Amino acid sequence: MRLSFLYSLLAIVVPAVLADWQFRSRSDLAVPRLNITIPATKDVEQGYLFVAPFAGFEDDAHHQYGPRQAGPYIFRDNGDLVWSGYGYYSIWATNFQKVRWNGRDVLASFEGDHNPLYGHGHGHITFLDQHYETIRELRAGHHKISDKHEFHVIDEKTALIQIYQPVPRDLSKFGAKPDQQWIVDAIFQELDIETGKVLFEWSSLDHISPAESVLPINPGQAGSGYNSSDAWDYYHINSVDKDKAGNYLLSARDACTVHKVNGTDGSIIWRLDGKRSSFKLGKGVKFCFQHHARFLHQEGDIEIISLYDNSAHGSEDEPGKGIHTAKTSSGKIIKLNTTSWTAELVQGFYPPDGLLSKSQGSTQVLPNRNVLVNWGSEGAMTEYLPNGTAIFHAYMDSGFLDLGVENYRAYRYNWTGLPNEDPAIAAFVDDETVSIYVSWNGDTETHTWRFFGYDDDGKRTHLGDVTRKSFETSLHVPEKDILFVSAEAIGASDSILRTTRLAPSRPEILKVEPGRRYTSFQNDAEQYPLV
Repeated sequence: MRLSFLYSLLAIVVPAVLADWQFRSRSDLAVPRLNITIPATKDVEQGYLFVAPFAGFEDDAHHQYGPRQAGPYIFRDNGDLVWSGYGYYSIWATNFQKVRWNGRDVLASFEGDHNPLYGHGHGHITFLDQHYETIRELRAGHHKISDKHEFHVIDEKTALIQIYQPVPRDLSKFGAKPDQQWIVDAIFQELDIETGKVLFEWSSLDHISPAESVLPINPGQAGSGYNSSDAWDYYHINSVDKDKAGNYLLSARDACTVHKVNGTDGSIIWRLDGKRSSFKLGKGVKFCFQHHARFLHQEGDIEIISLYDNSAHGSEDEPGKGIHTAKTSSGKIIKLNTTSWTAELVQGFYPPDGLLSKSQGSTQVLPNRNVLVNWGSEGAMTEYLPNGTAIFHAYMDSGFLDLGVENYRAYRYNWTGLPNEDPAIAAFVDDETVSIYVSWNGDTETHTWRFFGYDDDGKRTHLGDVTRKSFETSLHVPEKDILFVSAEAIGASDSILRTTRLAPSRPEILKVEPGRRYTSFQNDAEQYPLV
C-alpha cells in the first residue's frame, strides 16, 4: 500500500516524458502521435513516413507545447512508430530523409541551432547507416556554416546545401537609413560528400538585386539591417536542386520567385513569378513565400517542376499581421514552356482542412506519381493521387499536449533498419498474470517475437510466439513462478536476428488502461488523472 502511494506521488511530479508511458518496454519514449483524419487507402505509395516534428512555440509558465521529444521519426501509415531518433541527433534536427550515398541507403538530417524568429538554423548534416550509427558529418566549406533549409543529394556523390551569410553593404538606394547596413547574402554550395570539397558556390548578391525582394528593408518583416543578427533577408533560399545539364533550381522565398541558375557562371537563365517573371502565368500558377522547388522532367523546351506554395508570411490567421496571397497553401506541379514563355498549372494539391502555413512545407512526388504534401507550420501532411484526391491526412500532435507542433518537410521512403542496440524487454506481474513487452527501436525486419521464461533454478521455458504487428509486442501468460524473461527476434526466414537480455519480472504498479492518456499535471488533478 505504501509502495503504491509512493509511485502515485512520483507520477504526479515526474516529467511528462516518463508519465506518458506509450511503450511498457521503453518508458523513456514520449513519441508524437499521428492524429489521422483520413486513413490511408490501398492506393498510398509503399514506404514509411519520415518527419521531424518540433514545438512551434516556446513553453511558458502556464503552457507546454509539444512534442516533448522533438526529433526525427519514422512512422507507418497507421501512426505506428518504426524509429524514434530522439537522442540520436543533438540540439535541433530537421529535413530528416533517406538518401542514397555511394550505392547504399542512409539517413540524413540537419542538426544544430534554430532561430525561429528569423527562420534560420546553423549546424551541419549528420548521416546514420541502417544500424543507426553515425558515419559522416558534413559541413559547409569556405569558412561558412550550413543553414537548416536545404540538404539534397545529387547522383549519390554530391550534396547541395545553403548558407545565410550576413554582410555589410550600402543599402540606401533600397530605402535603408544610414545605420541599416546589414543584408543576408544567400549562398548555396555543392559539396563532394566524401571529402567535403566545395565544387560550386553561388551568391545571391552577385546575381540578384535586393530590389527584387517582396519584403523591403522597412518595416523590417525580413530583418531590419541594423546589425548582423538582424540582417535584411531579402532573398532567403530555402531549396536547391540540380538538373542533368548541370543547372540549378532555387526557391527564393522572400522574392516569391523560383530561379533557374546557370551551373557554369551562375547567371540567371529564367525567373518564375516574382517582380521580373520570364513567364506569363496561367490560371493557378501564381505562388508566394514558397518552399521545396524541384525539377521533375525536362525535354526540349518543356520543363516541369514541383513546389510548395505557402501563400502566407508572418501569420496564418491574424488579419493585418501577415501577408496572404491565397486562401490556402498548396502543393503545385507547374509546366514551363521556354519557347512560348508560358507557365501552366498541371495539378494543384489543396488541403482537406483549409490549411495556410506561414512557414516551412514540402511537396514530394512519389515513385507511383502520388504526391505527399507537408503543411509546414500547420503540422500536418497529406498524400494525394495524381489527380489531387486526398487518400491520407494526418496531424503531428504530441498525444498529450496537442499544441504548436510544426514540421519542416515530410517524406515517404522505403527503408530497412537493423539496429545495433539490443531489443528492449520488460515484464510485469500481478496476482494472476505475467505481462511481457518487447520492442526494438528502428527494426523493420522482425517477423515474430519468441518469448521465454526462467524459474528460480534458471530453467528456460518457451512461453509462446507472437507475430510482430507494431512497435511493441506483448505476451500475457498465467503466473508460473517466472522470475526472468527474454525474447528472440525472428526474421521472415525463421532466423534469429537478435536476443534480448534477461529481464526480471517486476510487480505491476501502474496499470495501463487501453485508450487512456497518462500525463503530468498542467492545471489540476481532475483534468489530468494519473492513477
